[in-house]
Amino acid sequence: MIHSTAVIHPEAQLGADCEIGPYCVIGAHVVLGDRCQFHSHVVVDGHTTLGEGNVVFPFASLGLKTQDLKWQGGITRTRIGDRNTFREYVTVHSATHDGGVTTLGSDNHLLAYSHVAHDCRLGDHIVMSNVATLAGHVSVEDHAIIGGLAAVHQFCRIGRMAMVGGCSKVVQDVPPFMIADGNPAQTRTINKVGMERNGVAEEAQSALRQAHRILFREGLTVSNALAKIEQELPPLPEVRHLVQFIRASERGISK
Repeated sequence: MIHSTAVIHPEAQLGADCEIGPYCVIGAHVVLGDRCQFHSHVVVDGHTTLGEGNVVFPFASLGLKTQDLKWQGGITRTRIGDRNTFREYVTVHSATHDGGVTTLGSDNHLLAYSHVAHDCRLGDHIVMSNVATLAGHVSVEDHAIIGGLAAVHQFCRIGRMAMVGGCSKVVQDVPPFMIADGNPAQTRTINKVGMERNGVAEEAQSALRQAHRILFREGLTVSNALAKIEQELPPLPEVRHLVQFIRASERGISK
């Protein structure tokens, strides 16, 4: 299922049952898993690996050279998991420095014009809405949602099941299980709907609601708020993950 107008380098490796549509271009170091589908006008280049069942829509560009002006050559890579969807004009760029990797997990859904810059690390089941933009070295955990036209500053982290509102400007980390919105983004409340959809127990939701109040409503320093959370709230996995995420923050959290 390879269209006659597609340009595929003879050294590229294509898995079984791939569909390559009109005017697609696939470079020499590309490896595609089984059942990948490229609709048309898709470009995949660089040392780029895609797993199984990825669907790529017209004019998307995956694995090309970083836009970072610090680029000095070398071999950089882009690694993409299984069953991801890349809609029209999505761009995913390779890393900046020799040996670096841009990584995406599996079951992600990147809508039209969304951008993943060099050295980003994305987990699984992430949704990036139209024109959502990640700068370099951004980390996004599983089940996060980034709203349309939102922009995330380099080196920021988006926590698990967090949601970033549309048109937001994210300049600090967004804690797991929370909703952040605004310019600059501030943490508004817990992501109740997201947690319900992903099967988080009511006990954990209640504990995270209390954690949100301690962190963002009681006027405590972050270190004192975390100490109070550990002292007063049950040591549920979700609460521990929230505390560990914030303790590891280098840019601070969106308050």
